Amino acid sequence: MRVVKEVTMDQGDFSPLKHFVVAKKKISTVFEKLLEYVREGSAFVEDTCRNEDLAQIANEDQLAQMQAYAGKLAVIKDVLARRHMKVAFFGRTSNGKSTVINAMLRDRVLPSGIGHTTNCFLSVEGTDEDKAYLMTEGSEEEKSVKTVNQLAHALHMDESLDAGCLVKVFWPKAKCALLRDDLVLMDSPGTDVTTQLDSWIDKFCLDADVFVLVANSESTLMNTEKHFFHKVNERLSKPNIFILNNRWDASASEPEYMEDVRKQHTDRCVNFLVEELKVVDRAQAPNRIFFVSAKEVVNSRMQRAQGMPETGGALAEGFHERLKEFQSFERTFEECISQSAVKTKFEQHTIRAKQITETVKAIMDSINIAAAEKRVLSLEDREYQMDRLDFVRNQLNLLTEDIKKRIKAVTEQVEAKVSNAMAEEICRLSVLIDGFQSDFHPSPHVLKLYKSELLRHIEEGMGKNLAFRCSNGINATLQSSQKDMIDTVQPLLPPAVQSQLHLLIPCRKFDLSYDLNCATLCSDFQENIEFQFSLGWTALVNRFLGPANAKRALMLMDKNLQIPHPLPTTPTTPVGPHPQEPVVSQEELMLSMANGLASLTSRTSMSMVVVGGVVWRTVGWRLIALSMSLYGLLYLYEKLTWTTKAKERAFKRQFVDYATEKLQMIVSFTSANCSHQVQQEMATTFARLCQQVDLTQRELEGEISRLTTKIQQMEAVQSHSKALRHKATELEAELESFTAQYLQPQQ
Repeated sequence: MRVVKEVTMDQGDFSPLKHFVVAKKKISTVFEKLLEYVREGSAFVEDTCRNEDLAQIANEDQLAQMQAYAGKLAVIKDVLARRHMKVAFFGRTSNGKSTVINAMLRDRVLPSGIGHTTNCFLSVEGTDEDKAYLMTEGSEEEKSVKTVNQLAHALHMDESLDAGCLVKVFWPKAKCALLRDDLVLMDSPGTDVTTQLDSWIDKFCLDADVFVLVANSESTLMNTEKHFFHKVNERLSKPNIFILNNRWDASASEPEYMEDVRKQHTDRCVNFLVEELKVVDRAQAPNRIFFVSAKEVVNSRMQRAQGMPETGGALAEGFHERLKEFQSFERTFEECISQSAVKTKFEQHTIRAKQITETVKAIMDSINIAAAEKRVLSLEDREYQMDRLDFVRNQLNLLTEDIKKRIKAVTEQVEAKVSNAMAEEICRLSVLIDGFQSDFHPSPHVLKLYKSELLRHIEEGMGKNLAFRCSNGINATLQSSQKDMIDTVQPLLPPAVQSQLHLLIPCRKFDLSYDLNCATLCSDFQENIEFQFSLGWTALVNRFLGPANAKRALMLMDKNLQIPHPLPTTPTTPVGPHPQEPVVSQEELMLSMANGLASLTSRTSMSMVVVGGVVWRTVGWRLIALSMSLYGLLYLYEKLTWTTKAKERAFKRQFVDYATEKLQMIVSFTSANCSHQVQQEMATTFARLCQQVDLTQRELEGEISRLTTKIQQMEAVQSHSKALRHKATELEAELESFTAQYLQPQQ
């Protein structure tokens, strides 16, 4: 049964050391996830912090904290990858520390023998390579180890090595099952050969999970050994300490004192662990004390490895009990170091990881809350902006209709005012023309220049008069209307634009243009300044019949007075007597004229002509001769008084009549033109106001679009922060699971 049990131990199928390996793999996986998570969170916080639209959601302190966590987790991850279980063996020189390690490794890996064989620190750890090698401190050179015995010689050959140096021995894992589970065994020089205990502890012991004090059962526990562990206890909180009373095979020579010596050693060791070091309670202390013979175990195990009986050779009585106790030490040691290593190597990192996840969760909660608050504010702001936009649009539509009506009313008022003023100015046209003074001469060149200057005088005079009558009133009305428009539209604009509106759209003075265009209007005027006798035939006809009827009557008279000429004779025309043309007498001419006038005028005019003819027959030639004399004198007087001034007066009268008729034709056109100018001015002002309103609408639309984008960004931030928080919760659950499974005491 013992052989079978020993084989099972060799195979390491149920080694407690696997507990550490599995825990290390699991915690390493958790930290890989945690590192990736913190890096993702750090990138998220950085993007949020750098985005100007997401200001005051994440801050630089949170970003620095996340980045610091990422750096710390990367270091912890690397440390975990290098973590291993470490057991340090201490004791006085020649107590068998190296032999105990060799017994555990089932081979003579470390130098052992009588005297001071280990002159420095030796660590033994497994390697996946097929060959063994060693490396000295401060060197990366791999030194070959051909045989176990050469190792001791190699150490003695290097005189530069002192007690504070470390030599790492890498032994193939295929040769030793104990080294397959991340276990490192640390051998040390004797505690009685140096005074540098503090430096040893700081350099080699602070990361040890278990300490094994190898004592000599042939003597009592020495103060030098106790002193070292007191130093260790000062630096480490309740270190795990095993005490091996080696060379217990010597008790076989004195079996009668075996139990008494064992009890003496046990009591002394228990008092040391419980009373002096206070690392365990009194009930557990005996489980940390063993009595073994490491040399016997090494020999038996090497013989069995060579196929020889394990009891071969000279072995003292009670070997099987000592072997069983050594195996019990190994089981207890493996369980203790596995539990201790998991706790010492992973507990603080696990606690730190929980703190990090808690802080990251708090950061994500803070970001989520800030994003939610910003989102609510943005939603309210967007709702306000949308209401504002609808209000501006509706009000603008209403104002447009109202202002159109106002513009129409003002233009109609202007049109009526200009029309009345222009009618009055046309009535006063003679006064305006009479006031014109310039050189007048009936010659065509001078007359053309005179007409040009007269037209310019009329254009300027009527323009000034119309401006005097209308411009101030129209300008006041226009400015009042513009001010009303500005006051009406102003509430639709943002405050910044409202304060600058008087600069953007100033109420300037409006100059109305009265474009009469007299030169074109009177371009076809033809004056008649030839002398015309006031009692002449044409003048009389004009006076009695009016200009239109007189012209027709004169044309008819000219037609009746025409005397036909005889037709020219040709050779083919027979010559014969021609009828005599009747001789038109004066009476017939008068009768013809009377008939013509009768056809064009009223019966009263015809009666006057007949009466005149009767008088003419009745009175006689004397009275007619006197009348003709007076008629001639009157003609001569009028002829002599027909001077240049008279011609100018006649010209002005004719021009007044002509211009009056022409100007009356353009009254409606001019007034409409003026009203159109006012309409254009008011429409321009309103268009500029509408342009400002359009800018306001576009700004509102842009602000709404920006707020929509911001809200979407806030929602994305909230979603991402929630997802990251859920990941932190999942990682916390994994850490809690690891703590419950590996760090909490098993019930």
